[in-house]
Amino acid sequence: MLKRLLKIQTSGQESFFLWGARQTGKSTLLKERFPDAFRINLLESDTFARYATHPRHLRDEIRALPAKKMVIIDEVQKVPALLDEVHLLIEDQGICFGLCGSSARKLRRGHANLLGGRALRYELTGLSGFEIPEFNLTQMLNTGYLPRHYLNPDRVNEYLNSYVSDYLREEIAAEGLVRNLPGFSNFLEAAALSDAEVVNFSTIARDVGVSSQTVKDHFEILTDTLLGAWLPAWRKRPKRKTVASPKFYFDDVGVVNHLAKRRFLEPKSFDYGKAFENWVFHELKAWMAYKSRSSELSYWRISDKVEVDFILDDMRAAIEAKASNNIHADHLKGLRELVKDYPSVQKRIVVSLEPRARKTEDGIMVLPAAEFLVQLWNGEI
Repeated sequence: MLKRLLKIQTSGQESFFLWGARQTGKSTLLKERFPDAFRINLLESDTFARYATHPRHLRDEIRALPAKKMVIIDEVQKVPALLDEVHLLIEDQGICFGLCGSSARKLRRGHANLLGGRALRYELTGLSGFEIPEFNLTQMLNTGYLPRHYLNPDRVNEYLNSYVSDYLREEIAAEGLVRNLPGFSNFLEAAALSDAEVVNFSTIARDVGVSSQTVKDHFEILTDTLLGAWLPAWRKRPKRKTVASPKFYFDDVGVVNHLAKRRFLEPKSFDYGKAFENWVFHELKAWMAYKSRSSELSYWRISDKVEVDFILDDMRAAIEAKASNNIHADHLKGLRELVKDYPSVQKRIVVSLEPRARKTEDGIMVLPAAEFLVQLWNGEI
């Protein structure tokens, strides 16, 4: 069993939300960390029906337990009314809850009780390469980051097809998030082609046959259901005119591969490079979720040919993702332009496929992907 890096800090006295996209391993993690908890899984149709009809059954059932236990509720967003019962049980009986879900959209839109700061918030991402013994980068760029997919590469196409179908059926259709499910499915395919890019809403709208506002609403659904995230442009103290629009990254590169109909990604190919950038974003996002929640991530661009993929915090580090085993001057252009405007940038890094770490004459670190993982998760970046 893979040991996950997320640490849930609770002594049994503090309740928490654990968010994460489908199949990231939330239920498995909670079973491992809290084996004696009282569990409620709202994916079970009979369990869902019982609590949806009578939320107060939760109060009665916990009252009947022989001893006070931690209570784990899976997919809590499916029955928002349960959160009022949870709130009451925290206040009156000191029950500790672990509330697990893949989307807070229904809760926020329905003005559900989010416990007013009485619960900590955690997020579980897909696998980090640092969690995997004998990590295989090319395998991960083809399978994606979900544990089941990475560990079963021979069946990944079958699993990805099922994953996307289940997402459309259970997350989108069942929750009534869109009226036109085939249209949303077409949007997903078009959006996948914009992974790791500044999104042109008008182009996607034209390709899908919907309005630009509908496309914007659909991207909001992707972020609310944790299937993707925006990367904002760096806008603090601009010295030159910079691009202001955000980029979009899917949460799992395997999903991008499936939706974009990519074949097996070979090193040195264009799609491999795009997937590599998605992976670096994924690792940074996972590190921020687990280790440094106050950190901020952005990108910097002044033209199509001059950009830096990732800016960590207030110029603490500038990071480029280049899937090449021979980093040369063209790959370093963005980092060299950046330091002209922001000489205070602390570290400039290129994450690459080169076999060994090296440092250029002007101080840019060129790191192999494996060394980047070690330095990131050991707090050296």
